[in-house]
Amino acid sequence: MEIHTPTTVPDDKSVSSHSPDSCYAGSLNSSIRNIAIIAHVDHGKTTLVDAMLRQSGIFRKGEAVVERVMDSNDLERERGITILAKNTAVTYHGTRINIVDTPGHSDFGGEVERALKLVDGVLLLVDASEGPLPQTRYVLRKALEANLPPIVVINKIDRSDARPQEVLNEVYDLFIDLDATDEQLEFPVLYAISKNGIARETLDGTSENLQPLFEAILHNIPAPSGERDAVLQLLVANLDYSEYHGRLALGRIFSGTLHRGDEVAIAKLDKSFQKTRITKLYGFEGLERIDLEVAEAGDIVAIAGVEGITIGETVTSAENPAPLPHIPIDEPTISMVFTINTSPFSGREGSYVTSRHLRDRLDKELLTNVSIRVEDMGSHDSFKVMGRGELQLAILIEMMRREGYEMAVGKPEIVTRTVNGKIQEPLEQLVIDLPQDFVGVLMQEIGMRKGVNTKIVSHGTGHATHNRVRLEFTIPSRGLIGLRGEILKATRGTAVMNTLFEGYVDWMGDLPTRLTGSLVADRAGRTTAFALWNLQERGDLFVQPGVEVYEGMVVGQNSRWDDMDVNVVKEKKQTNMRASTADEAIRLVPFRPLTLEEAIEFISDDELVEITPKSLRLRKKILEYNKRPKKHKNAVQES
Repeated sequence: MEIHTPTTVPDDKSVSSHSPDSCYAGSLNSSIRNIAIIAHVDHGKTTLVDAMLRQSGIFRKGEAVVERVMDSNDLERERGITILAKNTAVTYHGTRINIVDTPGHSDFGGEVERALKLVDGVLLLVDASEGPLPQTRYVLRKALEANLPPIVVINKIDRSDARPQEVLNEVYDLFIDLDATDEQLEFPVLYAISKNGIARETLDGTSENLQPLFEAILHNIPAPSGERDAVLQLLVANLDYSEYHGRLALGRIFSGTLHRGDEVAIAKLDKSFQKTRITKLYGFEGLERIDLEVAEAGDIVAIAGVEGITIGETVTSAENPAPLPHIPIDEPTISMVFTINTSPFSGREGSYVTSRHLRDRLDKELLTNVSIRVEDMGSHDSFKVMGRGELQLAILIEMMRREGYEMAVGKPEIVTRTVNGKIQEPLEQLVIDLPQDFVGVLMQEIGMRKGVNTKIVSHGTGHATHNRVRLEFTIPSRGLIGLRGEILKATRGTAVMNTLFEGYVDWMGDLPTRLTGSLVADRAGRTTAFALWNLQERGDLFVQPGVEVYEGMVVGQNSRWDDMDVNVVKEKKQTNMRASTADEAIRLVPFRPLTLEEAIEFISDDELVEITPKSLRLRKKILEYNKRPKKHKNAVQES
């Protein structure tokens, strides 16, 4: 059911500022609302935006539209998460509603902080079954710090295990825990089924569309402040690229008026000023960019003709510059070494294999990803890349390999800092939802990693879907490396794990490392079923028969503490003698293929993950057996 059909947009998607039907034409601030949708991963943000776009009449009749249309990145569609903050706009009863879809994972917190700079209020989406989770706390804390009024939407009320009233009480507890003011606690509450495009003011309401949500936005989210006649201030919160116009800067105009063709000054991060001319000015209509002649305070726009601009800088008046404060970004907590691929198979699959290619690609990432840091190592072919978490770095690696890059990455390490002569390390809040039967084994596993249990909440008993427990811990970031795989193994894949950066604490001492060694190929060749059959009792195999390997390549996990060099290319001897059991079929245990995240978590300090567009391989840093230092059992046990 369509709520409102906006003015038809011409085929070229271009709306002149003089068009009487454009909300940009001489727009008053009261005709604009800027909101961000914030939530935990998979609570339905992007699905809700889909429904808002459909019901606002953005899509033409009969137009084919994919699900989760805002997740334009292939990785976002595959993983079901939002990685990049994006914005769109719909028109409801003459009011333009600019919508920013934000990531829900704290590893992409840099995107969230920038997105909240663009808006005047937030929609907090919470799953009616899972309730508030760590990233819900993270994004809500950022919104409350920015003093943004919230609208709470309890989503997925049609789930069989939905508990909307309990979840609403948990939301109130979360607001109080985050020191929300009395005004912030008086938030409106809606109940929604995003996939069906339904929002209701009460659980037993009869609404079959999103009209209650649109009305709540108009009545509870304030119109943007700012004077159209004041000094121009446009804060750059995101970057894009156009084949025709080069770099595009996306941001919000906080004050003043901007015309296409204006000469402006860019207030750089180093406090210098750079003059330039705005060659193109764009607004947003649905998923399209539309040409504008003029934009005013409160508008979210994209501008061209700004080469060299970066996130956090201000576009302001050339005659009377007035820069805005920079956007603060949380510091990275995890680092990895990216280096060129030096294996015998280097260059077989990738198009970009040199250190220059690697350096250029990382520099390009720095232009749009403010939460990433890159430092040069002692050699010219290695770079230290720092980010907010393993997932963020894994996403970067996956994007690079799909673009044709080859590289090798080392084991993740935490980023420490020194305060008053003491080393401090990052601390994380860890929340695990799991069946009650596995609580004991989980406590033991996390206790070994210096995790401290702070809270236990039972979801109730007597119902199969509710026989679960939520455990909260504080744990050093080091303790999270490799933890996800261990937890899934210990709980038979039934646990749900989430983390949130908590702060810094004094160094908590050494943690136990991986207690198993690796099975390492001792020669090049192609694996055989006969060789793998003889080795499968030694541990878990990562390769199947017929795979090409090289000396020093890790082909499995040893069940013992030390590494074992093995022959995985050995073929069965052929003789003229036959025994009664000679021709029995070889039965192999299914091999264990590793995903990128699993491979990164698995490797030891002396190992690398070799990454190419088509393959993932584990290898020793030193390939030759006779040059590789041997592990010592005592050293492993002490660590």
